[in-house]
Amino acid sequence: MDKKKMEKVEQILNQVEQELSNFDILDVILDENNTDELVLQNEQGKQIRFEQVAVIPYNEKIYVILKPIDKIEGVEDDQAIVFLADETKRPTVLVPEQDEKIAIKIFDEYYNLVEEANKNAKKNKKGKK
Repeated sequence: MDKKKMEKVEQILNQVEQELSNFDILDVILDENNTDELVLQNEQGKQIRFEQVAVIPYNEKIYVILKPIDKIEGVEDDQAIVFLADETKRPTVLVPEQDEKIAIKIFDEYYNLVEEANKNAKKNKKGKK
């Protein structure tokens, strides 16, 4: 490759690196219009695809419930995982919640929100008749 092409490649790589350093996963998970799958990396560097189920604020922290699209050992097809949005790191990282009691509270909060949404939908349906 000639010198000009090499410089152009380096310039593009620098731009991509700069954009990635400005990227924060919170921007993605808090975007109500985002329906794209999330791709996270496990400890071994393997990429795993997830579908976002819900974002749950709890005790001044942000949790996200993600359902794996790819198979994860020990996780059934109908199960989801609670992640903590660790804002102490920059950019923010999603970390699986290790405290089972907190994970259960996050799921409970999610089920309460779904139940409330279903009640409101029924009320709205009755009101339109």
